[in-house]
Amino acid sequence: MNLGEQLKNLREQYNMSREELAQQMNVSRQAVYKWETNKGYPDIDNLIRLSELYKVTLDELIKGDSSFQKKIAIDEKKKIGNDLSDPGFYLGIILVFVGLFLDLGSLSAGVTILGLLTMCFYDDFKQIFWNIKRDFKQEK
Repeated sequence: MNLGEQLKNLREQYNMSREELAQQMNVSRQAVYKWETNKGYPDIDNLIRLSELYKVTLDELIKGDSSFQKKIAIDEKKKIGNDLSDPGFYLGIILVFVGLFLDLGSLSAGVTILGLLTMCFYDDFKQIFWNIKRDFKQEK
């Protein structure tokens, strides 16, 4: 049984409407609907609250849903991937060294700061770039 079916069955066992559950969980009724139809998944905080509400373990909630387990595994790999093999780290280091060791006059401090920001926010910069590129293509 997948997570959505299990959440719906548990809610019905407790004789609750989606609206009542949504109020108790402090989410929208649409969020509960998405969870129960597998169009979305509750975050970890809501999973914990659901397990407490229905008096079941987290393991019991998610064990039967292999697609949800795969989603968790993929999300974990994304988190693990942020290490020294990140191209933003290397690009940032290069910019820092250029700013520190090459005589660029008043630009040196700016290049160094840009390098530090690139090291920290490379993924965000990349996402902004792709969003701008996508928006530009849609306007044409």
